[in-house]
Amino acid sequence: MAKEKINYSCKQCGALSPKWAGQCGDCGAWNTLSEVTINKVATHPRFVSYSGDQSGMQIERLSDVVCTDEERIPSGLHELDRVLGGGLVPGSVTLIGGDPGIGKSTLLLQSLTSLSRNLSVLYVTGEESKQQISMRANRLDLPADDLQLLTETSIEKMLTIASKTRPQIMAVDSIQTVYTDAIQSAPGSVSQVRESAAQLVRYAKQTNTSLFLVGHVTKEGTLAGPRVLEHMVDTVLYFEGESSSRYRIIRAIKNRFGAVNELGVFAMTEKGLREVANPSAIFLSRHDEPVPGSIILVTWEGSRPMLVEVQALVDESHMANPRRVTLGLEQNRLSMLLAVLHRHGGVAMYDQDVFANVVGGVRVSETASDLPVLLSILSSFRNRNLPQDLICFGEVGLAGEIRPVPNGQERLREAAKHGFKRAIVPAANVNKKDKIEGLEIIPVHRLSEAIENI
Repeated sequence: MAKEKINYSCKQCGALSPKWAGQCGDCGAWNTLSEVTINKVATHPRFVSYSGDQSGMQIERLSDVVCTDEERIPSGLHELDRVLGGGLVPGSVTLIGGDPGIGKSTLLLQSLTSLSRNLSVLYVTGEESKQQISMRANRLDLPADDLQLLTETSIEKMLTIASKTRPQIMAVDSIQTVYTDAIQSAPGSVSQVRESAAQLVRYAKQTNTSLFLVGHVTKEGTLAGPRVLEHMVDTVLYFEGESSSRYRIIRAIKNRFGAVNELGVFAMTEKGLREVANPSAIFLSRHDEPVPGSIILVTWEGSRPMLVEVQALVDESHMANPRRVTLGLEQNRLSMLLAVLHRHGGVAMYDQDVFANVVGGVRVSETASDLPVLLSILSSFRNRNLPQDLICFGEVGLAGEIRPVPNGQERLREAAKHGFKRAIVPAANVNKKDKIEGLEIIPVHRLSEAIENI
């Protein structure tokens, strides 16, 4: 008979405590400890070997380990391969998160049906029935003849079937619906998600199976469940985009086999997600005539440059505390930039509402957006148009200096390719030997110089 032990688990961080307390000792949250019953089994499922390989128990010198290039498996979607670092790696575990209805299951089904043409693929679903997935595949005209489908939520039954069929690619949709018999709490709880994910990751590593996990997100936009879930997996992908927009962006937050912050762009159509090969073309909305408060930023996402439009609106404030609103940019950084504009540019915004937006729903997190944001704000405040053939990038320091950003020459070449004629950039990013034909480059050292040049 398996012995039962009663512990108390925190709903916020998943920490276990032998006795109940009003406050969690790990994360400090109040009234989050709930009773869980743990079965003490002789052979815990987490420590079951699926491959029988004991070579990992031997100690080796790092210099003796043979380093080989990872074998990449094309997923069937070029933009997804770009985010993954070139394709799927055998034995890798990829976690995909995003808002409900944004297209996680659609992307997964499109990729799995393409992979199933040449490989053994198992799609495990705990949220939808087989009929629902079949209807989606028919609606998207996907070849589903070779895709194996399983509806199961028990991790023990799931891994037993997978051990018999030995799929090369496996997907679980979603991790919050899976449960293990070793823990008596409800599916979706912190302990269930952590334990189920640990068993799936161990199975993938032992059998060299490429594993996809779909995860729910909270209202704050982060992955639901314990934070340790993101540490267990090899790659974490986030779906971004407005529900009213047809464009979807998938971003790599963590990737052990490629670059982080890599970006893939898709368009949602009647036939599923369609890849967008040239994202700059869709995020650039060329106006018929110049308008105040608009400028083009060349941002760097992962391994490629991308042109996006930054818009600003400055209006007189009738409140004691003027509003500072950003979409796609960091709000605290906007307040800092306005202080720099006042101190080193001589323009005060203490009685103005300032709104800044990146067109197309793109989220820009790098500091290269500092100078374009300030110039667009100044353009709106003075109600003066900026040239339509002008691009800009650069980090602004608290002393008013314009600091360089990575990959400056590649950004300028991308701008010249799209027909831009002028560029205001940090002086340290200008390579005098490698001139770009048709592009007038204006190097600036300080914020005051950039203001004078416009």
